[in-house]
Amino acid sequence: MGEVKAVSEIDIVAEPSVVLEAIADYTTVRPKILPSQYRDYAVVQGGRGDGTIVRWTLQATKKRVRYVEAAVSVAGDTVTETDANSTMVTTWTVTPIADGARVAVETAWAGAGGIGGVFEGIFAPLGLRKIQAETLANLAKQVK
Repeated sequence: MGEVKAVSEIDIVAEPSVVLEAIADYTTVRPKILPSQYRDYAVVQGGRGDGTIVRWTLQATKKRVRYVEAAVSVAGDTVTETDANSTMVTTWTVTPIADGARVAVETAWAGAGGIGGVFEGIFAPLGLRKIQAETLANLAKQVK
């Protein structure tokens, strides 16, 4: 069983602090930037930054559904979402660049074993990167 990982990034013309604040806003911004693959989104605790707990259903494919309950931690320029229901961890990192901020989002989890794990390692990152790219594009629109 190996690690499966999907990484996407975008450059946004906005102050890095504004972008980081938007990423960590699970009450107002997050519901606006999530694409249609996310359903049943709810803030369980908090709503902004460290200590927030959120739930959602991620319908990655017809057959692939994840029920996520993520605990949020914020450290410096990084927001981390750790799923209580699996090994999945999503990390958002904001890096200052000349004309704004570079946002990288990485989702990783312990993949399945055997032949199923081989297919998961190949195809899951492809689908997840599409979802990440749409989320990042929506984030860019929100902070401009």
